Amino acid sequence: MTAPENAPAPAGLPSEAQVLEALKVVKDPEIPVNVVDLGLIYGVDVQESGVVDITMTLTSVGCPVQDLIRSDAELAVGRLDGVSEVNVEFVWTPPWGPDKMTEDGKRQMRMFGFNV
Repeated sequence: MTAPENAPAPAGLPSEAQVLEALKVVKDPEIPVNVVDLGLIYGVDVQESGVVDITMTLTSVGCPVQDLIRSDAELAVGRLDGVSEVNVEFVWTPPWGPDKMTEDGKRQMRMFGFNV
């Protein structure tokens, strides 16, 4: 069961915002922007047992760096206090598009010469 947005996390567990902040170190090696600002994170569920389930997508089906992004995400979130396990599930619906990017992500892409 997902806690309501902005609800405090149970004692000793990270909040959804803390998980998203931790995921900002994970970058798609082909695009110089983190997975959060790219809009690749579709959901975060922090369970009372310390298990964190992350639902995310990639910019394309069959992305050759899927395993690397998964392991980077697991390591980044696994470092948070109270996290006992991290599960990353890739989904393809809805498909990713530039409209899912944050304004900061779009700004970063423009800095690297992408037209978004």
